[in-house]
Amino acid sequence: MGRMAELSATASPLMLLSGTANRGLAERIAAELDRPLCDVTIKRFADGEIFVRINENVRGRDVFLIQPTAPPAANILELLILIDAAKRASAARVTAVVPYYGYGRQDRKDQPRVSIAAKLMANLITAAGADRLLSIDFHQHQLQGFFDIPVDHLYAAPVFMEHYRDLEGDVVVVAADVGAAKMTRGYAKRLGADIVIIDKRRPTANVAQVVNVVGDVAGKRCLITDDMIDTAGTMAGTVQALKEHGAREIYVLATHALFSGPAVERLRKLEIAEITVTDTIRVSDAARESLSNLNILSVAGLLARAIESTHYNRSVSSLFV
Repeated sequence: MGRMAELSATASPLMLLSGTANRGLAERIAAELDRPLCDVTIKRFADGEIFVRINENVRGRDVFLIQPTAPPAANILELLILIDAAKRASAARVTAVVPYYGYGRQDRKDQPRVSIAAKLMANLITAAGADRLLSIDFHQHQLQGFFDIPVDHLYAAPVFMEHYRDLEGDVVVVAADVGAAKMTRGYAKRLGADIVIIDKRRPTANVAQVVNVVGDVAGKRCLITDDMIDTAGTMAGTVQALKEHGAREIYVLATHALFSGPAVERLRKLEIAEITVTDTIRVSDAARESLSNLNILSVAGLLARAIESTHYNRSVSSLFV
């Protein structure tokens, strides 16, 4: 570490704050860094308004606010209020650590009279006073360009590959759709496996229809990769198509476990050897109990290293491999 970085770190001691969206992940990050979470009061008034008070001195501190913006929308508002509170308390720098970036799928105006909500959320985070953003597996890589502040976009691939590095046999890596192909190439390269792409159509939101399976899966062990599982409609169609084409065994990995609506019930009925997700979003106890083949990996170590690198002004590019 250079002398200037040392002086910067000394002048602005690191401080970790957590919202309520995923307190467990924040605690795991704090444990990785061997630092306490700042004492924060977050409560709802009778009318539903959110109240935030930071109970420790943050003046001159390098503050990292840990809060995924998964539904409900109150999680986003809570993040904005936390940022505002830290800035008004004279924090030297505020980094929004958003493991899952909500509204990321609304990234373009593909219909008349619709909002580009992903850009709006970026504007709100910036306007609240965040100096930079740290996130994992955006739905689209170009979301980084929606921000007018520095963005560190991390990938969960190293966490998954640590888990799947011993997967042997005739393995193919499956992209749940054409959009996931870039992510899939990375996994295929690491495993030395071929790629299969699912060609699907989406007639309406949260409804996917598999049209074709591009590649050979007969007798193969299939590893389906995606950035998220929402209602699991895409995953159900993909698994069914792979089975119809003779897949021997199916594994599923997805970074963000939204598990909305019928997702858990759909996944429970599918013939899947293992469903592996991360803890970017808090997985409900009901989902854990219902899915006996569910495996949750933690991104706490990855985020802790990124936070430490940011604090000491080191490059975070080594975390991308």
